[in-house]
Amino acid sequence: MTDPGEINLAQTISVVIPVYGSGRCLAELLRRADAACQAASCAAPQFVLVDDNGPGDAWSEICSLAADRDNTLGIQLMRNFGQHNAIMCGFKYCSGDVIITMDDDLQHPPECLPELISGLRLQNADLIYGNYDSKKHAVGRNLGSAVINWFFRRVFRVPVTLTSFRCLRRELVQAVLRYDLNFTFIDGLLAWNTSRIGSVIVPHAARLDGRSGYTLRKLFVLAMNMFTNFSLLPLQVVSMLGLLAAGGGLCLGLWYLIAAIMNWLVVPGYASIIVAVLVLGGLQLLSLGVIGEYIGRLHLNVNRKPQYVVRCLTDTSIVSHAGRHCSDTRLN
Repeated sequence: MTDPGEINLAQTISVVIPVYGSGRCLAELLRRADAACQAASCAAPQFVLVDDNGPGDAWSEICSLAADRDNTLGIQLMRNFGQHNAIMCGFKYCSGDVIITMDDDLQHPPECLPELISGLRLQNADLIYGNYDSKKHAVGRNLGSAVINWFFRRVFRVPVTLTSFRCLRRELVQAVLRYDLNFTFIDGLLAWNTSRIGSVIVPHAARLDGRSGYTLRKLFVLAMNMFTNFSLLPLQVVSMLGLLAAGGGLCLGLWYLIAAIMNWLVVPGYASIIVAVLVLGGLQLLSLGVIGEYIGRLHLNVNRKPQYVVRCLTDTSIVSHAGRHCSDTRLN
């Protein structure tokens, strides 16, 4: 009888790694990933290393690894486009039946790759997240991630904890590749395209090199991408605030009308009028800001702000597996 968690040996595997400031970890990461797949009798994975123009000279290390290894492709972007956009670039150039995304700093143990792949079959899932048994991030990063996860569960109605350690089926990757706009939130795209999402518990190691590229500002931008790209919640909140303000204004107006009829108003002009004007003015500016955010994103997308731009590949014979190259510029 076949073990339901047994890995399909006929499946090919691709590992997409956005590289930002941890180039010195890559050789060790690839070595351990190869050993883990070999121990589990998996096919040797294809590695797609996307240089997202972080600090340091990661590209030299990527070129060296690609020259020494037949299963490694390096991609250099022309500027820093962000982790999610870099992963979308990697998706377009990977060829595996199963695709894994992981960080470049060895906080995601490569030994867990077979466990994630088995999770797809065990849980009959299209997407598996590697959830950490104990996070090793800084307090600010953990707080920001917790807020994003809380909102994600409510926007998408998916009871999972998001991490960048993911395992996906090729069919799901092909589905999300249809999205080629700049404001990318990969987990939202994945949740839009499948409800078969599971998770496995994995250890979380301490960072060995560099520092996290996720500042509080970048986490805020990520949250904005989630809200404005995948939800009307900000507009709905503004509408509710406007409705409450209108209702409060109507009640206050009725009270003043009755007070005027009953001669309760002794001194004309109240500080409450100033307060009401300031509150309503603030609500109007907030509403305009939210609406302006949506309009601004529409403007940038209409002008085709690129999701990413490729400067060069370590293997110029490689072509995208997405079927089109709308955002790819190759300078060789």
